[in-house]
Amino acid sequence: MQSLIGKSCLGSLVAIALTVGAAANAAPLQKLRVGYLKVGHLSPMLLVKDEMKTCGVDAQLTEFVRYADSRTALLSDSVDVSSVGPADLLISLAQGSDKIVGLTGVASSPKYLVVKKGVKIDGWDDIKGKRIGIAPGSAVWFQWAATMAEKGIPYNSFTAVNIQGGGTAFVQSLKRGDVDAVALWEPYESQVVEEGDAYFAKNVEYDKSRAVGNELGLLAASKSSMTNNRDAVKCFLSSYQKAQDKLAKDPELFAATYSKFTGLPLTITGPSVRVIKLGASLDLAQLQRQAKEFHKLGVIQKDVSDKVAGAWDQSLIKEVRSAM
Repeated sequence: MQSLIGKSCLGSLVAIALTVGAAANAAPLQKLRVGYLKVGHLSPMLLVKDEMKTCGVDAQLTEFVRYADSRTALLSDSVDVSSVGPADLLISLAQGSDKIVGLTGVASSPKYLVVKKGVKIDGWDDIKGKRIGIAPGSAVWFQWAATMAEKGIPYNSFTAVNIQGGGTAFVQSLKRGDVDAVALWEPYESQVVEEGDAYFAKNVEYDKSRAVGNELGLLAASKSSMTNNRDAVKCFLSSYQKAQDKLAKDPELFAATYSKFTGLPLTITGPSVRVIKLGASLDLAQLQRQAKEFHKLGVIQKDVSDKVAGAWDQSLIKEVRSAM
């Protein structure tokens, strides 16, 4: 009996030793610095960290308040990949930098002006003289300005109130009555409407301009990470695509994930997911039109439409999609 016990214990100890040895010899996870914004259409970000471990990458997540901040982080190589606005790729090119590589769009949605309760805006003519909160240079502002230009509406037909910071600042400004309406983004659009302080002006829609369209953002990488960390960037894209597809097929899961990601209740994220379509709508031609139009309007210093193709690389996302 003692002999059998001794053999059993010895076998267990050997198994434990082999397991510990294998763990010690396992390759360490490769690190990838990932930037993100805490907004509804980027909810798949909540699921990528665990998924990325399956392909040997440890995602180190950094939150930004504005797309402009994440663009700066990519330019300075503070992060390897991040969500940015579609125009951020064009802005960096116009500033003489080719350090950002666009990978794919993320989502789209209809965009309506959000109007304070008690203020009447039934159509574009009604914006005359109104105080409208905008975030200059933001992805939403590009949509707003491009639509006005295509409709031939003078930009000075309304009073632009520049609001700095994230979406919460817009919500507070609208509630205080500092502005009559805001050109805003999710989840803050749905938040202020669901709380009863505002309504969507459905006749003032600004997501259909030929120059900008309805894309809400894009995933981009630093040029150095595409060269030195390409497999890790591909791992991120694969993990993000899987998470995105999963949420797109299940609105309830999308709303729950969105709620956990942003800290907002389901009463807000539920209505919000009904207007967000996960999946890219952006393509190279759209980016080139945007570059040309905003140079014409004096928003971007140079026409970089001929340089966009060199900063737009969909090879990895095509590899990811073909493997799924």
